[in-house]
Amino acid sequence: MLETGGNRGFSVACNRGAASATGELLCFLNPDAVPQPGWREAIVAPHEAGEWAAWQGLVTAEHGSVINTAGGVVHFTGIAWAGRAGEPVGDIDDAEPGFVSGACLAVPRQAFEEVGMFPEEFFLYHEDVDLSLRLRLAGGALGVAADARVDHDYEFDKGPEKWRYLERNRWATVIRTYPGPLLLAVFPALVATEFALVPVALAGGWFGQQIRAKLDVLRWLPRLIQERREIRTRRTISAREFAAGLTAGLDSPFLGAVGRSGLVRRLLAGYWRLALGLLGRG
Repeated sequence: MLETGGNRGFSVACNRGAASATGELLCFLNPDAVPQPGWREAIVAPHEAGEWAAWQGLVTAEHGSVINTAGGVVHFTGIAWAGRAGEPVGDIDDAEPGFVSGACLAVPRQAFEEVGMFPEEFFLYHEDVDLSLRLRLAGGALGVAADARVDHDYEFDKGPEKWRYLERNRWATVIRTYPGPLLLAVFPALVATEFALVPVALAGGWFGQQIRAKLDVLRWLPRLIQERREIRTRRTISAREFAAGLTAGLDSPFLGAVGRSGLVRRLLAGYWRLALGLLGRG
């Protein structure tokens, strides 16, 4: 049993556990995620094949009847969600996910340490997105080991404080990891997103948390800029190649009517085509 001196968050606990582990492969598993038969062999197999820089198992919910995440999705504004959440469990395609979920995340120790492990200041949420994007910047591929199944006792709503962490860490991830040309291309969309979230936050009762998140980011900014410089030294792919892992759609079941709006979809798709055009071919 490792002690951290109090509840210092998911990232700190994972990093302390990784530092104490002795194996070549690290696997981070949520305490409410239950491995299913054959999980160990299936989660280790990609490491033995040298297939990916990091990967996740297939995370299910409701006693294995539906998908919790079959690989994460990252919007170009940094909003991220569990891919195919709520869908019946079925075949999983081999497309590279936008990020791999911390509910069941496997990564070779060497890769994990080389890119800087989990960001400990995040406390909760988005640390798996940040790690995944840093691994991609370093030239690594991500994957889903579909036969490595865990059933997750998952509930999205955990109170308004969750929104503070989500928004703060989304901005921190974008500032830390997005290549300069991409950051410039999406900056107008980032500003527009802030205005669009105001009525959503007011209706949801978490507007105060949204304000606190922005104050957190402003306080963190000098450190985030320094971390950005360090992350950039490990980058091996172009801004255009990095952008290929992001999406323009907001089809998350957690985003409600906004994501289903045909007008919003068309506007976002047009904006993203323009942004990718500005980035060129890499």
